[in-house]
Amino acid sequence: MIEVEIEADDWAAALPDAEAIVQRAAEAALGSVAGDIVVLLTDDAAVQRLNAQFRDKDRPTNVLSFPGGDMPMPGQAAHLGDIVLAFGVCRDEAEAQAKTLANHLTHLVIHGVLHVLGHDHEDEAEAEAMEAQERSLLASLGVADPYILPDDL
Repeated sequence: MIEVEIEADDWAAALPDAEAIVQRAAEAALGSVAGDIVVLLTDDAAVQRLNAQFRDKDRPTNVLSFPGGDMPMPGQAAHLGDIVLAFGVCRDEAEAQAKTLANHLTHLVIHGVLHVLGHDHEDEAEAEAMEAQERSLLASLGVADPYILPDDL
């Protein structure tokens, strides 16, 4: 199950179909993996607090992923993790990269889900593998390669 919580009204105002966008992206990234994920669409201040608390980085960022770790109760799906996205940062990145907010949100949800599933980009090989998976998933949803920016064309 994918639970979407919209805490910042800016998300709904900018993207009335934000919940559907998140659902579609998370389902694509999860594939056949069973488990629950919570995606919180919030503001920069909330993400900054979480980033400071859990990563010792006192600034907002686009997306934070918190993998689950608890063993599920018998008969219940595992909680795979939580993903939190900051509206202002995401909006500003989309504008700076000449992308729609919907496509950028789709990319960042996929990116966050892949982190929850254990993927990372700490070294070049991991980054290339993760980006290839993101590109493939995004293409399956009709979203252009997010790593090709207009200035690169």
